[in-house]
Amino acid sequence: MLDTTLGFAHFLSQTDVVGLSAFAILVVMSLLSWYRIAVQCWRHLAERRRSRAFLATFRAARHDTRRAVAGDDPFARVFGEGLTACRMLKEGARGERAFEMAAPDDFVAAALARSVAREARRLDEGLTTLASVASSAPFVGLFGTVWGIYHALLSIGVSGQASLDQVAGPVGEALIMTACGLFAAIPAVLAHNAFTRLNRNIVGELESHAHDVFGLLALGLPAASPEVDFSVARATHAPVIEGAR
Repeated sequence: MLDTTLGFAHFLSQTDVVGLSAFAILVVMSLLSWYRIAVQCWRHLAERRRSRAFLATFRAARHDTRRAVAGDDPFARVFGEGLTACRMLKEGARGERAFEMAAPDDFVAAALARSVAREARRLDEGLTTLASVASSAPFVGLFGTVWGIYHALLSIGVSGQASLDQVAGPVGEALIMTACGLFAAIPAVLAHNAFTRLNRNIVGELESHAHDVFGLLALGLPAASPEVDFSVARATHAPVIEGAR
């Protein structure tokens, strides 16, 4: 007759400290993975909402762009970095320079590229945790399974009963640890791949946005003014970058 007492609870009650430690590690990995997934989802949704608001203002060329530049989203920060670089060039043109800059355009382009790279690193925060859980959780579960089978075989050897029902129950219980490892790893793998692809798309949009910002600055964005007026910039065509030469 099948022993109905066999199961996950019975396995945990019969295992030793090593088996319990492996299970505890898997629980911590799973909780940490789901926490990072929730944080990444919330951050992407919040930043996407702020970015859409900024880009709408940026493309519509309205007078409230100063507030958009001060916003906390990647596109606004890239734009602000370009304005900061232009202001530094203007201040350097009025004062003494430590060295002569042959190409101010390159200075602004480098500032924008550095800002995009910084945003890319910030987007990747937390993905290392998901990658670590995805790669290590199955092995932790496998270790727990091997350890459980080892103790099950020792118990069977001591009892001297090697019938199928005596072997299948303990071995089947030990396989629960492999299932726990997969339960922790699969969501982490799927989330890591999804966020990696999403971040790659965002970085591509940031690079395109940086080109747009550079073009506006080269056409004559009044970076030194307290409020950014794109209509005036396009009308005057007084390049900020050229003015810093």
